[in-house]
Amino acid sequence: MTTQDVRAVALEHAQRGVRLQVALRWVLVAFVALTVAFVPPAHDRVACAVIVALYAVFALVVSVWATHAHPTGAWVALFVDLAVLGGLTLLTGVRTPDSWTSDVVTTGFLLLPVLAATQLRPRVCAAVVVPTVLVYLAAGIATQDSNEEPWASLLLRSAIAAGVGAGAVGLSRIQRSRVATIGSLVQVRGDLLTQLGGFEERERTRLSEHLHDGALQYVLAARMDLDDAREDGDPEAFARLDRALTETARLLRSTVAELHPAVLEKAGLAAALRELATAAAARGGFAVEVRTDWPGPTPVDPLLHRTARELLANVAEHARAATAHVVLERSGGRARLVVSDDGVGVDPEAAGPAGGHIGLPSHAVRIEAAGGRMTVAPGHPGTVVSVDLPLGGG
Repeated sequence: MTTQDVRAVALEHAQRGVRLQVALRWVLVAFVALTVAFVPPAHDRVACAVIVALYAVFALVVSVWATHAHPTGAWVALFVDLAVLGGLTLLTGVRTPDSWTSDVVTTGFLLLPVLAATQLRPRVCAAVVVPTVLVYLAAGIATQDSNEEPWASLLLRSAIAAGVGAGAVGLSRIQRSRVATIGSLVQVRGDLLTQLGGFEERERTRLSEHLHDGALQYVLAARMDLDDAREDGDPEAFARLDRALTETARLLRSTVAELHPAVLEKAGLAAALRELATAAAARGGFAVEVRTDWPGPTPVDPLLHRTARELLANVAEHARAATAHVVLERSGGRARLVVSDDGVGVDPEAAGPAGGHIGLPSHAVRIEAAGGRMTVAPGHPGTVVSVDLPLGGG
Protein backbone atom coordinates (compact mmCIF):
# COMPACT_ATOMS: atom_id res chain seq x y z
CA MET A 1 0.00 0.00 0.00
CA THR A 2 1.57 3.27 -1.12
CA THR A 3 1.42 6.73 0.43
CA GLN A 4 -0.94 7.66 -2.39
CA ASP A 5 -3.35 4.96 -1.24
CA VAL A 6 -3.25 6.30 2.31
CA ARG A 7 -3.96 9.79 1.01
CA ALA A 8 -6.90 8.34 -0.89
CA VAL A 9 -8.34 7.10 2.42
CA ALA A 10 -7.92 10.56 3.98
CA LEU A 11 -9.49 12.16 0.90
CA GLU A 12 -12.47 9.83 1.09
CA HIS A 13 -13.13 10.86 4.70
CA ALA A 14 -12.71 14.53 3.78
CA GLN A 15 -15.28 14.12 1.02
CA ARG A 16 -17.69 12.57 3.50
CA GLY A 17 -17.19 15.63 5.70
CA VAL A 18 -17.94 17.94 2.80
CA ARG A 19 -21.13 16.02 2.00
CA LEU A 20 -22.20 16.38 5.63
CA GLN A 21 -21.39 20.10 5.49
CA VAL A 22 -23.53 20.48 2.37
CA ALA A 23 -26.44 18.70 4.06
CA LEU A 24 -26.16 20.85 7.19
CA ARG A 25 -26.01 24.01 5.07
CA TRP A 26 -29.41 23.12 3.63
CA VAL A 27 -30.66 22.82 7.20
CA LEU A 28 -29.34 26.33 7.79
CA VAL A 29 -31.01 27.61 4.60
CA ALA A 30 -34.32 26.11 5.68
CA PHE A 31 -33.87 27.63 9.14
CA VAL A 32 -33.37 31.23 7.92
CA ALA A 33 -36.11 30.87 5.31
CA LEU A 34 -38.64 29.65 7.88
CA THR A 35 -37.54 32.34 10.32
CA VAL A 36 -38.13 35.12 7.80
CA ALA A 37 -41.42 33.53 6.73
CA PHE A 38 -42.96 32.77 10.13
CA VAL A 39 -41.19 35.32 12.35
CA PRO A 40 -40.93 38.22 9.88
CA PRO A 41 -39.26 41.53 10.78
CA ALA A 42 -41.27 44.68 10.99
CA HIS A 43 -39.11 46.33 8.31
CA ASP A 44 -37.00 45.27 5.31
CA ARG A 45 -38.95 42.10 4.65
CA VAL A 46 -38.19 42.26 0.94
CA ALA A 47 -34.47 42.69 1.58
CA CYS A 48 -34.51 39.71 3.96
CA ALA A 49 -36.36 37.61 1.37
CA VAL A 50 -33.82 38.53 -1.30
CA ILE A 51 -30.93 37.59 1.02
CA VAL A 52 -32.56 34.22 1.76
CA ALA A 53 -33.17 33.57 -1.97
CA LEU A 54 -29.55 34.41 -2.87
CA TYR A 55 -28.37 32.24 0.01
CA ALA A 56 -30.40 29.29 -1.34
CA VAL A 57 -28.86 29.78 -4.80
CA PHE A 58 -25.41 29.90 -3.20
CA ALA A 59 -26.11 26.66 -1.30
CA LEU A 60 -27.21 25.00 -4.54
CA VAL A 61 -24.04 26.10 -6.35
CA VAL A 62 -21.87 24.83 -3.51
CA SER A 63 -23.74 21.51 -3.49
CA VAL A 64 -23.09 20.99 -7.20
CA TRP A 65 -19.47 22.09 -6.89
CA ALA A 66 -18.79 19.86 -3.90
CA THR A 67 -19.81 16.74 -5.84
CA HIS A 68 -17.16 17.35 -8.51
CA ALA A 69 -14.35 19.36 -6.91
CA HIS A 70 -11.59 18.58 -4.43
CA PRO A 71 -12.88 19.10 -0.86
CA THR A 72 -9.92 21.21 0.29
CA GLY A 73 -11.54 24.61 -0.32
CA ALA A 74 -15.04 23.76 0.86
CA TRP A 75 -14.45 25.51 4.17
CA VAL A 76 -14.31 28.93 2.46
CA ALA A 77 -18.06 28.71 1.89
CA LEU A 78 -18.54 28.86 5.67
CA PHE A 79 -17.62 32.55 5.64
CA VAL A 80 -20.57 33.18 3.33
CA ASP A 81 -22.79 31.39 5.87
CA LEU A 82 -21.36 33.64 8.56
CA ALA A 83 -21.93 36.77 6.45
CA VAL A 84 -25.54 35.81 5.75
CA LEU A 85 -26.34 35.20 9.43
CA GLY A 86 -24.54 38.35 10.53
CA GLY A 87 -26.24 40.46 7.89
CA LEU A 88 -29.71 39.14 8.71
CA THR A 89 -29.13 39.66 12.43
CA LEU A 90 -28.12 43.28 11.95
CA LEU A 91 -30.83 43.95 9.37
CA THR A 92 -33.62 42.55 11.53
CA GLY A 93 -32.32 43.61 14.91
CA VAL A 94 -31.14 47.19 14.67
CA ARG A 95 -34.22 48.76 13.04
CA THR A 96 -36.93 46.49 14.45
CA PRO A 97 -36.76 46.43 18.24
CA ASP A 98 -40.23 44.92 18.49
CA SER A 99 -39.39 41.91 16.31
CA TRP A 100 -38.16 38.49 17.38
CA THR A 101 -36.50 37.80 14.04
CA SER A 102 -32.92 38.65 15.04
CA ASP A 103 -33.26 36.66 18.28
CA VAL A 104 -34.16 33.56 16.28
CA VAL A 105 -31.57 34.13 13.55
CA THR A 106 -28.70 34.36 16.08
CA THR A 107 -29.44 30.74 17.04
CA GLY A 108 -28.12 29.72 13.63
CA PHE A 109 -24.63 30.87 14.60
CA LEU A 110 -24.33 27.79 16.81
CA LEU A 111 -24.55 25.54 13.75
CA LEU A 112 -21.50 27.08 12.03
CA PRO A 113 -18.88 25.48 14.31
CA VAL A 114 -20.49 22.11 13.60
CA LEU A 115 -20.19 22.75 9.86
CA ALA A 116 -16.55 23.71 10.36
CA ALA A 117 -15.83 20.53 12.32
CA THR A 118 -16.80 18.41 9.29
CA GLN A 119 -13.57 19.55 7.58
CA LEU A 120 -11.48 17.26 9.85
CA ARG A 121 -8.82 20.00 9.97
CA PRO A 122 -8.51 21.63 13.41
CA ARG A 123 -6.78 24.76 12.16
CA VAL A 124 -9.41 25.35 9.51
CA CYS A 125 -12.12 24.73 12.08
CA ALA A 126 -10.53 27.26 14.45
CA ALA A 127 -10.20 29.76 11.59
CA VAL A 128 -13.98 29.58 11.16
CA VAL A 129 -14.93 29.31 14.84
CA VAL A 130 -13.05 32.40 16.03
CA PRO A 131 -14.71 34.81 13.51
CA THR A 132 -18.07 33.17 14.21
CA VAL A 133 -17.84 33.86 17.93
CA LEU A 134 -16.62 37.41 17.31
CA VAL A 135 -19.41 38.17 14.81
CA TYR A 136 -21.93 36.61 17.21
CA LEU A 137 -20.70 38.88 20.00
CA ALA A 138 -20.54 41.94 17.72
CA ALA A 139 -24.08 41.34 16.46
CA GLY A 140 -25.27 41.02 20.04
CA ILE A 141 -23.63 44.30 20.97
CA ALA A 142 -25.09 46.04 17.89
CA THR A 143 -28.62 44.88 18.72
CA GLN A 144 -28.28 45.19 22.49
CA ASP A 145 -30.02 48.53 22.79
CA SER A 146 -32.92 47.62 20.52
CA ASN A 147 -33.39 44.30 22.32
CA GLU A 148 -32.81 45.85 25.75
CA GLU A 149 -30.60 42.87 26.61
CA PRO A 150 -28.39 43.16 29.71
CA TRP A 151 -24.66 42.59 29.42
CA ALA A 152 -24.80 39.48 31.57
CA SER A 153 -27.18 37.79 29.14
CA LEU A 154 -25.11 38.81 26.12
CA LEU A 155 -21.84 37.57 27.62
CA LEU A 156 -23.38 34.28 28.74
CA ARG A 157 -24.76 33.67 25.25
CA SER A 158 -21.37 34.45 23.77
CA ALA A 159 -19.68 32.10 26.25
CA ILE A 160 -21.99 29.29 25.14
CA ALA A 161 -21.15 30.02 21.49
CA ALA A 162 -17.44 29.96 22.36
CA GLY A 163 -17.91 26.66 24.17
CA VAL A 164 -19.64 25.12 21.16
CA GLY A 165 -16.81 26.39 18.96
CA ALA A 166 -14.12 24.94 21.25
CA GLY A 167 -15.95 21.63 21.27
CA ALA A 168 -16.10 21.66 17.48
CA VAL A 169 -12.35 22.26 17.24
CA GLY A 170 -11.72 19.44 19.72
CA LEU A 171 -14.02 17.11 17.82
CA SER A 172 -12.23 17.99 14.60
CA ARG A 173 -8.89 17.05 16.19
CA ILE A 174 -10.26 13.74 17.42
CA GLN A 175 -11.71 12.85 14.04
CA ARG A 176 -8.50 13.89 12.30
CA SER A 177 -6.53 11.64 14.62
CA ARG A 178 -8.85 8.74 13.87
CA VAL A 179 -8.47 9.25 10.14
CA ALA A 180 -4.69 9.32 10.54
CA THR A 181 -4.86 6.09 12.54
CA ILE A 182 -7.03 4.46 9.88
CA GLY A 183 -4.58 5.60 7.22
CA SER A 184 -1.62 4.08 9.07
CA LEU A 185 -3.53 0.82 9.58
CA VAL A 186 -4.36 0.73 5.89
CA GLN A 187 -0.69 1.18 5.07
CA VAL A 188 0.39 -1.56 7.50
CA ARG A 189 -2.31 -3.87 6.12
CA GLY A 190 -1.13 -3.21 2.58
CA ASP A 191 2.48 -3.88 3.54
CA LEU A 192 1.49 -7.13 5.24
CA LEU A 193 -0.50 -8.28 2.23
CA THR A 194 2.40 -7.45 -0.07
CA GLN A 195 4.83 -9.41 2.07
CA LEU A 196 2.41 -12.32 2.44
CA GLY A 197 2.47 -12.71 -1.33
CA GLY A 198 6.01 -14.04 -1.18
CA PHE A 199 5.88 -15.59 2.27
CA GLU A 200 4.74 -19.03 1.13
CA GLU A 201 7.45 -19.18 -1.52
CA ARG A 202 10.12 -18.20 1.01
CA GLU A 203 8.89 -20.88 3.41
CA ARG A 204 9.08 -23.50 0.67
CA THR A 205 12.59 -22.36 -0.23
CA ARG A 206 13.67 -22.52 3.41
CA LEU A 207 12.20 -26.01 3.82
CA SER A 208 13.83 -27.15 0.58
CA GLU A 209 17.23 -25.84 1.70
CA HIS A 210 16.77 -27.45 5.09
CA LEU A 211 16.09 -30.85 3.54
CA HIS A 212 18.77 -30.49 0.85
CA ASP A 213 21.55 -29.34 3.16
CA GLY A 214 20.61 -31.69 5.96
CA ALA A 215 18.77 -34.96 5.49
CA LEU A 216 19.53 -35.34 1.76
CA GLN A 217 23.29 -35.05 2.31
CA TYR A 218 23.16 -37.79 4.93
CA VAL A 219 21.09 -39.99 2.61
CA LEU A 220 23.68 -39.55 -0.17
CA ALA A 221 26.48 -40.34 2.25
CA ALA A 222 24.58 -43.40 3.43
CA ARG A 223 24.22 -44.53 -0.20
CA MET A 224 28.00 -44.34 -0.67
CA ASP A 225 28.65 -46.15 2.61
CA LEU A 226 26.21 -48.85 1.55
CA ASP A 227 28.11 -49.35 -1.72
CA ASP A 228 31.39 -49.63 0.23
CA ALA A 229 29.85 -52.13 2.62
CA ARG A 230 28.60 -54.27 -0.26
CA GLU A 231 32.02 -54.35 -1.88
CA ASP A 232 34.28 -55.22 1.06
CA GLY A 233 32.04 -55.67 4.11
CA ASP A 234 33.94 -52.95 6.01
CA PRO A 235 32.47 -52.69 9.56
CA GLU A 236 33.36 -48.99 9.62
CA ALA A 237 31.21 -48.47 6.51
CA PHE A 238 28.27 -50.04 8.34
CA ALA A 239 28.91 -47.76 11.32
CA ARG A 240 28.95 -44.68 9.10
CA LEU A 241 25.79 -45.93 7.42
CA ASP A 242 24.10 -46.28 10.81
CA ARG A 243 25.16 -42.78 11.87
CA ALA A 244 23.97 -41.27 8.59
CA LEU A 245 20.57 -42.95 8.80
CA THR A 246 20.20 -41.95 12.44
CA GLU A 247 21.01 -38.32 11.69
CA THR A 248 18.69 -38.38 8.67
CA ALA A 249 15.84 -39.62 10.81
CA ARG A 250 16.52 -36.90 13.36
CA LEU A 251 16.54 -34.16 10.75
CA LEU A 252 13.39 -35.44 9.11
CA ARG A 253 11.62 -35.63 12.47
CA SER A 254 12.72 -32.06 13.16
CA THR A 255 11.36 -30.84 9.82
CA VAL A 256 8.11 -32.74 10.19
CA ALA A 257 7.75 -31.38 13.75
CA GLU A 258 8.00 -27.85 12.41
CA LEU A 259 5.25 -28.57 9.90
CA HIS A 260 3.03 -30.41 12.36
CA PRO A 261 4.16 -30.28 16.00
CA ALA A 262 2.79 -33.61 17.20
CA VAL A 263 4.99 -33.32 20.30
CA LEU A 264 2.89 -30.31 21.30
CA GLU A 265 -0.23 -32.44 21.44
CA LYS A 266 1.41 -35.46 23.08
CA ALA A 267 4.08 -34.07 25.39
CA GLY A 268 2.90 -30.49 25.92
CA LEU A 269 4.22 -27.03 25.21
CA ALA A 270 7.31 -27.26 27.42
CA ALA A 271 8.65 -30.33 25.61
CA ALA A 272 7.75 -28.89 22.21
CA LEU A 273 9.56 -25.68 23.09
CA ARG A 274 12.71 -27.57 24.08
CA GLU A 275 12.60 -29.49 20.80
CA LEU A 276 12.25 -26.25 18.84
CA ALA A 277 15.16 -24.71 20.72
CA THR A 278 17.38 -27.76 20.16
CA ALA A 279 16.61 -27.83 16.43
CA ALA A 280 17.21 -24.09 16.03
CA ALA A 281 20.48 -24.28 17.97
CA ALA A 282 21.68 -27.08 15.72
CA ARG A 283 20.88 -25.04 12.60
CA GLY A 284 22.30 -21.77 13.90
CA GLY A 285 25.34 -23.14 15.72
CA PHE A 286 24.59 -21.53 19.08
CA ALA A 287 24.01 -22.77 22.61
CA VAL A 288 20.50 -22.49 23.97
CA GLU A 289 19.05 -22.55 27.48
CA VAL A 290 15.36 -23.20 28.01
CA ARG A 291 13.70 -22.34 31.32
CA THR A 292 10.01 -23.09 31.58
CA ASP A 293 7.31 -23.30 34.22
CA TRP A 294 4.33 -24.64 32.32
CA PRO A 295 2.25 -27.08 34.37
CA GLY A 296 -0.38 -27.96 31.80
CA PRO A 297 -2.06 -27.28 28.44
CA THR A 298 -3.84 -23.97 27.82
CA PRO A 299 -5.81 -22.52 24.88
CA VAL A 300 -2.81 -20.34 23.93
CA ASP A 301 -0.33 -23.21 23.58
CA PRO A 302 -0.52 -23.35 19.75
CA LEU A 303 -0.08 -19.58 19.45
CA LEU A 304 2.91 -19.58 21.82
CA HIS A 305 4.44 -22.51 19.95
CA ARG A 306 4.12 -20.81 16.56
CA THR A 307 5.54 -17.59 17.95
CA ALA A 308 8.48 -19.33 19.62
CA ARG A 309 9.22 -21.19 16.37
CA GLU A 310 9.37 -17.89 14.46
CA LEU A 311 11.57 -16.22 17.08
CA LEU A 312 14.03 -19.13 17.27
CA ALA A 313 14.14 -19.34 13.47
CA ASN A 314 15.10 -15.66 13.40
CA VAL A 315 17.89 -16.29 15.89
CA ALA A 316 19.19 -19.21 13.83
CA GLU A 317 19.05 -17.38 10.49
CA HIS A 318 19.90 -13.76 11.32
CA ALA A 319 21.30 -13.23 14.80
CA ARG A 320 24.75 -14.85 14.45
CA ALA A 321 24.48 -15.48 18.18
CA ALA A 322 26.66 -17.59 20.45
CA THR A 323 23.95 -18.19 23.04
CA ALA A 324 20.20 -17.82 23.31
CA HIS A 325 17.79 -18.02 26.22
CA VAL A 326 14.14 -19.02 26.18
CA VAL A 327 11.86 -18.38 29.16
CA LEU A 328 8.25 -19.55 29.31
CA GLU A 329 6.16 -19.00 32.42
CA ARG A 330 2.62 -18.34 33.53
CA SER A 331 1.48 -16.12 36.36
CA GLY A 332 -1.77 -14.51 37.37
CA GLY A 333 -3.74 -15.86 34.44
CA ARG A 334 -1.21 -14.67 31.87
CA ALA A 335 1.54 -16.33 29.85
CA ARG A 336 4.97 -14.79 29.30
CA LEU A 337 7.42 -15.90 26.63
CA VAL A 338 10.87 -14.30 26.32
CA VAL A 339 13.43 -15.20 23.64
CA SER A 340 16.77 -13.40 23.91
CA ASP A 341 20.15 -13.77 22.21
CA ASP A 342 23.60 -12.17 22.22
CA GLY A 343 23.79 -11.72 18.45
CA VAL A 344 24.08 -8.71 16.20
CA GLY A 345 20.76 -7.25 17.30
CA VAL A 346 17.82 -5.96 15.29
CA ASP A 347 16.24 -2.58 14.72
CA PRO A 348 12.57 -2.82 15.80
CA GLU A 349 11.59 -0.65 12.82
CA ALA A 350 13.60 -2.76 10.38
CA ALA A 351 11.90 -5.88 11.72
CA GLY A 352 8.52 -4.61 10.53
CA PRO A 353 6.88 -4.66 7.11
CA ALA A 354 8.69 -1.45 6.11
CA GLY A 355 11.97 -3.34 6.51
CA GLY A 356 10.77 -6.20 4.32
CA HIS A 357 9.94 -8.64 7.12
CA ILE A 358 6.57 -10.30 7.61
CA GLY A 359 7.24 -12.91 10.31
CA LEU A 360 7.27 -10.80 13.46
CA PRO A 361 4.46 -8.41 12.38
CA SER A 362 2.15 -11.28 11.45
CA HIS A 363 2.70 -12.98 14.82
CA ALA A 364 2.32 -9.65 16.62
CA VAL A 365 -1.08 -9.20 14.95
CA ARG A 366 -2.20 -12.65 16.09
CA ILE A 367 -1.02 -11.95 19.65
CA GLU A 368 -2.78 -8.59 19.77
CA ALA A 369 -5.95 -10.22 18.45
CA ALA A 370 -5.76 -12.61 21.41
CA GLY A 371 -5.45 -9.69 23.84
CA GLY A 372 -1.68 -9.83 24.25
CA ARG A 373 1.35 -7.82 23.26
CA MET A 374 4.72 -8.45 21.63
CA THR A 375 7.68 -6.13 22.22
CA VAL A 376 11.07 -6.12 20.47
CA ALA A 377 13.94 -4.42 22.31
CA PRO A 378 17.76 -4.32 22.14
CA GLY A 379 19.48 -6.72 24.52
CA HIS A 380 22.97 -5.12 24.84
CA PRO A 381 24.08 -7.15 22.99
CA GLY A 382 21.53 -8.97 20.89
CA THR A 383 17.76 -8.79 20.93
CA VAL A 384 15.05 -9.47 23.48
CA VAL A 385 11.55 -10.33 22.28
CA SER A 386 8.83 -10.54 24.94
CA VAL A 387 5.30 -11.87 24.55
CA ASP A 388 2.63 -11.26 27.18
CA LEU A 389 -0.65 -13.04 26.60
CA PRO A 390 -3.80 -13.85 28.60
CA LEU A 391 -4.31 -17.56 29.01
CA GLY A 392 -7.86 -17.31 27.73
CA GLY A 393 -6.74 -16.02 24.28
CA GLY A 394 -5.67 -17.97 21.27
